[in-house]
Amino acid sequence: MSSNDPTDSALAAIASIRDTSQALVEPPPLSEAEKTAIAAIEEASLAPEQSDPDSYFKVGPGPMASVRFRWSVRRGDDGAYFVDETIGENSTAVTSGPMGREDAIKLVDDRESEARRRFEDLRNEMAGRAAVAGVLRDDGGGEA
Repeated sequence: MSSNDPTDSALAAIASIRDTSQALVEPPPLSEAEKTAIAAIEEASLAPEQSDPDSYFKVGPGPMASVRFRWSVRRGDDGAYFVDETIGENSTAVTSGPMGREDAIKLVDDRESEARRRFEDLRNEMAGRAAVAGVLRDDGGGEA
């Protein structure tokens, strides 16, 4: 990872939230990389859903394509359906199946929904740094 990697900034922000050994008097200002990462998260959108189950797919949330999940439904030669799950652009797919068409679509929808929920939890945790600092201040953690 390079020193300009926004992942480093995001991980540092998470670590500072979870580190309760030091009370924060004022939350540190967000770096440009953190602001960019939060803006990208807020603008994240799903890929359009397709009505044809042979080409149905969803893309998980996230600011960087290299760590974004993608779930694709495909029909095998025997008519059964499979779900291919990848992370990023160059990963090997993990395949689930065989299954029926409805089950394959439900699996994609369930996986995408869970990924979105976890992503929103992380986004809210990062955005809530000021609230955590206020709680630590109110608990008297900043007294000498």
